[in-house]
Amino acid sequence: MSIVYVNGQMMNAEEAVVSVYDHGFLYGLGLFETFRTYQGKCFLLERHMQRLSESCKQLGIEFNMEPEHVQRIVSELLLLNHLAEGYVRLTVSGGVAELGLPAGDYAQPTIVIMVKSVASPTLESWRQGKPLQLLHTKRNTPEGAYRFKSLHYMNNIIAKRELLSLGERTMAGAEGLMLNEQHVLAEGIVSNLFFVHGNCLYTPHLSTGILPGITRQFVIELAGQLGFSIEEGKYDFSFLAQSSEIWMTNSIQELVPITTLIDLEGNRLLVSNGTAGPVCEQLAAAYRTETVKVAN
Repeated sequence: MSIVYVNGQMMNAEEAVVSVYDHGFLYGLGLFETFRTYQGKCFLLERHMQRLSESCKQLGIEFNMEPEHVQRIVSELLLLNHLAEGYVRLTVSGGVAELGLPAGDYAQPTIVIMVKSVASPTLESWRQGKPLQLLHTKRNTPEGAYRFKSLHYMNNIIAKRELLSLGERTMAGAEGLMLNEQHVLAEGIVSNLFFVHGNCLYTPHLSTGILPGITRQFVIELAGQLGFSIEEGKYDFSFLAQSSEIWMTNSIQELVPITTLIDLEGNRLLVSNGTAGPVCEQLAAAYRTETVKVAN
């Protein structure tokens, strides 16, 4: 039986409930962050909290939890759930209000924090990477000036359902890749995209409608520190198919090498000889070094 945090209280997950009048339930009015711990410490927590706080402000949700407070809650949840490390999800919804669209700001949001176990792959299995499957589902236009990490997750769910519907026409464990409505590269279902041409790293620009991923930005900074050239722009699938390396990023899986690229017709292209490439290896090692620092 797992323990969760809801509005200031620790409780059994089976007893945790949200009102039918919560605007997160009624309208998807809410936001969330996912991150993981290393030696019990939340990685890049300040960045996650800054993104969450800024998005809450845009939506009129009064949210003022400090990173230190979240860390204390996560530490207690890990202890109560008998976990050494955790995958953490922090959810903030507008909270309970009258039926109908908001008439003002949300002064009493619903705040939920949950943890579950997380396991890191062996180096050998990590190097084998994952397939990346191009999807028909397009990345939708962001809700505002930039994409929120919102509870309105329908576009991602439709993309995931398309991926699942492919069955044996794709490969086991594949991530789905979406283009935007202009048919340029956007992002994965739960990840941001990077690839290499020559000595330059490429990643879709935020103007393509992608989520401004925390790990994406951190990897961009690491790449700059290591002396790599980085370009953010608009690229098509054919340009991606010519890459010497491809990888995806998110806060739970870190950097994930892509070793097979699959197009809409099911054609499969081996990437970097079927193993993690040298640039991805170097950046992943630098990333792991940073995760060790946060624990000290």
